[in-house]
Amino acid sequence: MSAGPSASEGDGADCEPIDPSLAEAVESAFDGVDLDTAPSGTAQAAGDDEGAGRLEQEAQDQPDPLVEARAESARLTDELARARADLYNLQQEYQGFVRRSRESVAAYQEAGAAGVVEALIPVLDEAELARQHGDLTGPFETTVTKLETILGDKFALERFGAVGETFDPTIHEALMAVESTEVDEPTIALVLQPGYRLGERVVRPARVQVSNPA
Repeated sequence: MSAGPSASEGDGADCEPIDPSLAEAVESAFDGVDLDTAPSGTAQAAGDDEGAGRLEQEAQDQPDPLVEARAESARLTDELARARADLYNLQQEYQGFVRRSRESVAAYQEAGAAGVVEALIPVLDEAELARQHGDLTGPFETTVTKLETILGDKFALERFGAVGETFDPTIHEALMAVESTEVDEPTIALVLQPGYRLGERVVRPARVQVSNPA
């Protein structure tokens, strides 16, 4: 009677040897893979949460187009207000310059007219004296009348001062004074030289004799 098979022989009969080429293929498929450091399900979820948080933070860091548009609108509004203020100031300066220029021109014209009249006053005095004595006749009278008309029309020259007028020290100059019971207030009794004015400007006051109440 022969002995039964040993345990080692039985194991060898049950397990067939692994094909070396198949084992090599399996091992090559896992080359480069670190099985010890592969992330677990919890680690993967944590990584996903971290990525989502980073994306949300990046989204928050991006500028808001509406906020930028409002800021740009405010800046442009401020610049427009400043430009309008500068334009207003420039217009005021220009209007002031025009006003001063017109006033200067008017003043120069008035001064020029006054200079002409002052130069002609002695001639006008002689002509008026000749008229009072009846010596202003013929062509001389025509020339004097035409001169007085031109001065009156072009330069608004006016002769003033007449007997019987109330004495006004702003336009009359008293060279002599007498007392009289016939007047109740200072009155011109005699015109020694007529006065002349250009509009409201007195070129020369009327030189007169005044009668004061006695």
